[in-house]
Amino acid sequence: MSTIEMPAPDRSIIERRGEIIAALAEAAGEENVISDPAETLAYECDALAAYRCPPLAVVLPHTTQQVANIMKTCSRLGVPVIPRGSGTSLSGGALPTADAVVLGVSRLNRILETNYDNRFIRVQSGMTNLSVSDAVSAEDFFYAPDPSSQLACAIAGNVAMNSGGAHCLKYGVTTNNLLGVTMVTTAGEIVEVGGPWCDPAGYDLLGVICGSEGQFGIVTEAVLRILKKPEGARPILLGFNSSEVAGACVADVIKAGVLPVAMEFMDGPAIIACENFAQAGYPTDVDALLIIEVEGSDSEIDEQLAKIKKIAKQHKPEVMRESESAVQSDLIWKGRKAAFGAMGQISDYMCMDGTIPTSQLPFVLGRMSEMAKSYGLAVANVFHAGDGNLHPLILFDANKPGDQEKCEALGYDILKLCVEVGGCLTGEHGVGIEKRDLMDCQYTEADMEMQMRVKDVFDPAWILNPAKVFPMETSHSRRTHNQPEKAA
Repeated sequence: MSTIEMPAPDRSIIERRGEIIAALAEAAGEENVISDPAETLAYECDALAAYRCPPLAVVLPHTTQQVANIMKTCSRLGVPVIPRGSGTSLSGGALPTADAVVLGVSRLNRILETNYDNRFIRVQSGMTNLSVSDAVSAEDFFYAPDPSSQLACAIAGNVAMNSGGAHCLKYGVTTNNLLGVTMVTTAGEIVEVGGPWCDPAGYDLLGVICGSEGQFGIVTEAVLRILKKPEGARPILLGFNSSEVAGACVADVIKAGVLPVAMEFMDGPAIIACENFAQAGYPTDVDALLIIEVEGSDSEIDEQLAKIKKIAKQHKPEVMRESESAVQSDLIWKGRKAAFGAMGQISDYMCMDGTIPTSQLPFVLGRMSEMAKSYGLAVANVFHAGDGNLHPLILFDANKPGDQEKCEALGYDILKLCVEVGGCLTGEHGVGIEKRDLMDCQYTEADMEMQMRVKDVFDPAWILNPAKVFPMETSHSRRTHNQPEKAA
C-alpha cells in the first residue's frame, strides 16, 4: 500500500453525478463531455502511474469561452476541477479524485498568431511543446524549453510546472520564455496576464502563475518567446570511471565560466539501457557519461570545446568523443531523449526531481548510491547536470509487496538530501502529490501560510487541483474552512 494518500471523495457530489454531467453538457456541449466510466479510465492517472483514481467526468473543451462556462458551472455546483494537459506529469499533478471533473486542454491546439519581427507566438495551451518549434522551424526559429517529453507534453503543463529541459542551462526554463497567458479563473472570468512585451507594468502575476501547478486557474492560451536558431551546435561525449568524477567535471566546467547550451549526465545503468534501446553508440564500459553541447559559429564551437576538453582531461576521462556530423549529433541526443522510455522497458521506476548546487554533485551522487544500497534498491541517474537538476530513477518491482513503499521512502530521503545541501524539492516536475508532504522540509509554516493565502485569492473555495502541493490535512482544512465564506 502506498504511503501517499488522497482525500475521501465528497459523497454528496458523487450522488449528484447525473445533475453535474447534464450541467457540463450544457456548458461545453454534450460531445465534449466523457461520462462513461469505461472511457474515464483513460484519465485516472498521469505519468506517475503508481497512483490512480477514475474521475467523476472528463470535459475536453475547444475554446476559452467553453472553459469559462465549465468553471462557472463547477464553481456553482461546488465540484473540484483537475486541470490536465497531456498527462505527462511525473509528480501526480493531474491525478483526479472520484468527486472531481478533469478539464483537459488537448483540443485547444491551434496557433493563434505568429510574429517573427517581435519574436513571439501565441498558441492555445493544448499544443505540444515540440509542435511549437515545428511551427516556426521553416523561418529558422525555435522555442527553447525542451523537456524530454516534448513530443507529447502540452504547453499548459509546461506553464503549470515551469518545465525546463536539456537546453535550459543556456536558455532558461518556461518562466524565462513565457510572455503572457490567457487564464480562466474559478469564477469563470477570462483574464489576460502579460503579453507580447518584455516588462509589463504592475505586479509580476505571470511569475506567480507560471509554476503554480493548476492551483490558480486554467491557462487556455500562452504567448511564448521564440528565438532565432543558432548558427550551429556540436555535442561531445565524455565517459568517466565513476559518477563522482563526472560530477566533479561538471562543477569545474561551470566554475570556469563556460556556458554550454546543455550538460546531461547518465550513470552506468542508464547508459546500458539507453544504448540497448536507441543504439546511439554510447560506450557501455564506463560508469558515467556526460553529453555537453555548445553552439555558435564553427570558430566559437571549437573555442568552447577546447576549454571543456582541457577541463575534462584533468579528470582523466575514459572516453572523449566529439561529434563529427549531424547524424552523430542526432544519435547522441536520441539516446538521451529516450532514457525514460528505455528504463521503463526493464523495470518499474519512479523518477525523482530535485535540484542542488552543482558544487555538491560529487557528494550527492555518492550519498545517493549509499542510500540506494541501504534500501536494497537500484538507482539509475539521468539528469540536467549543468543546473544541478537531478532525475534519479529508483527501480522497483510493482508486483513485490513492500517494494513501492521502499521506493517512496528512498525518494523522500533523496529529496531531503537535496534540501540539506542547499537545493530544493523540485526543478521542473512540480510538487503534485509526490512531494507535498515534504514541503515542510523546505518551507516554514509561515512560508506555506503565505503561499496558501495567495491561493485563497485566486481560488477561494479551493476547488482547483485539490490535495496537491500542500500537505493534505492542511489543504483539506483550508477548503473546509473556506466553504462557508463561499456560501455566504
